[in-house]
Amino acid sequence: MSSDRSGIDTGEAERQAMNALDNFMTAFNARDLQAWRNTLNYPHLRISGTGALTIARTPEEYASGMDFERFAKSIGWDHSEWDYRKIIHSTLEKVHLDVQFSRYNKDSEKISTYKAIYIVTNQDGCWGVMFRSSYAP
Repeated sequence: MSSDRSGIDTGEAERQAMNALDNFMTAFNARDLQAWRNTLNYPHLRISGTGALTIARTPEEYASGMDFERFAKSIGWDHSEWDYRKIIHSTLEKVHLDVQFSRYNKDSEKISTYKAIYIVTNQDGCWGVMFRSSYAP
């Protein structure tokens, strides 16, 4: 059982955050842009490996130029998987996670691995990824 500094049990928040990350990865691997957008909370912020900050205020703004097939062809990507997801801090409304994910080709050979920090929040009962900072391009 986890608790925040006030002693409140945050276990359910942590379970919801993990479910949100599962949904995020499932939608990404399905190449379903709308489902992927729905796994996020807004405004959504991302700091890429180059240090560029992207802010999407709405689902329509998020990844408006994303072309999964072009992305897949450019690096030989077929799917991604979480290597680990470790909770750093949690409250009833927000969970900070230290994560690592890897990208694989169609033969399940690892292409790349990236460490990241994700923040998952509860907005009006909807758990979603609100912030990501990774070393991925």
